[in-house]
Amino acid sequence: MARRVSTFAAIEPQFTAYVGDIVYATMTTVDAKGRPRARVLIPVWEVVDGRPLGWLATYRTPVKAAHLAGNPHTTFSYWTPRQNAVSVDAVADWVADPAARRHVWNLYAKGSPPGAGYDLGGFWKGPDDPELHVLRLVPWRVQVIRGADLNSLIWRDETTP
Repeated sequence: MARRVSTFAAIEPQFTAYVGDIVYATMTTVDAKGRPRARVLIPVWEVVDGRPLGWLATYRTPVKAAHLAGNPHTTFSYWTPRQNAVSVDAVADWVADPAARRHVWNLYAKGSPPGAGYDLGGFWKGPDDPELHVLRLVPWRVQVIRGADLNSLIWRDETTP
């Protein structure tokens, strides 16, 4: 049974626990013909002004860039065999700002939430590496599902069209 909540704070503890436990998310985008493409990645998350905000350190591949240029909406799905799950529907945009890149580098280093993240130094030389690209993920809908009873809670940013 799904129940809507009015604030992200109402689901933040479950969101943080599940994302920190599961870590890997399947990111889905769509191409110009509306066909989905999925890839497994590790985004990091923080809460800003009571709302979730995600970041993805990534390579700017031609497929990912083309998909997001045509449709910036994306979904991140987390799942564990215990049936705990998180779905995040978001709008993604590329961010080149050096301060934001350093901020994201630090979020990955500390694990945001705890358990998620990793040492980006295994892929890039530092936050100023030109091969490192950052996507800002602005969620408009987040759902958490507790596997024990399949109850779910849904937060939606009602200001997003």
